[in-house]
Amino acid sequence: MTSLPSAQQHPSVQRHPALSAIGLTKAYGTAVALAGVDFRLNVGDSVAIMGASGSGKTTLLHVLAGIVRPDEGSVTFATPHGPLDVTALGEKERSRLRREAFGFVFQQGFLLPELTVIENVALPLMLGGAARSVAEQNAAGWLAALGLAGFEARRIGQLSGGQAQRVAIARAQVTGASVVFADEPTGALDSHTSVEVMDALIGSTTGRGRSLVVVTHDEEVAARCSRVLRLADGCIVDEAVTR
Repeated sequence: MTSLPSAQQHPSVQRHPALSAIGLTKAYGTAVALAGVDFRLNVGDSVAIMGASGSGKTTLLHVLAGIVRPDEGSVTFATPHGPLDVTALGEKERSRLRREAFGFVFQQGFLLPELTVIENVALPLMLGGAARSVAEQNAAGWLAALGLAGFEARRIGQLSGGQAQRVAIARAQVTGASVVFADEPTGALDSHTSVEVMDALIGSTTGRGRSLVVVTHDEEVAARCSRVLRLADGCIVDEAVTR
């Protein structure tokens, strides 16, 4: 595998928070999704969020990523210019934050089938104003680093599930995202392909000093992360350090 584009060398991971939250609550009608959750994600670390369906794990991811506002509590993101209160931002500012500083990988990928592989990966850069040639050059570097050199002109329907998820991983990070959120990134894959995808995801995030939040039902996926949080009824009921 070739070197990742624009990779920054880091002799050691700094132990300050990339993302933190205090007292998060969220209810949908009478259903409580989060009941006072505190959270911390250090720079270069990975956290797996586990729990039964309805435990609040996806809601927690969405609140941390600024997709959903909590009813109470705050989320703080460490930027080069100082801490940023994500919950205090308006929708336009949160959308910009998600587009420029956060990356997302979902179970189904949400790749655009009408675009080629390289166009899918380059799209976030072009939406941010980059010239097509520059965006595609950067995208090509990510594809090569993730083992997909030569696949640039293919359509998504011509890829295997594992290949499509690696395209999604490339797209999630092509803008230089410092925090990547992955919601069941291996949920639709077989066990062998799951290992390959997690290798790609971990290597391209925490392996480069970036931070990763993974929602998963898979114990083996969770064990690849540095910490595992277990939710039940909107509360963290267990936390374990795995490495």
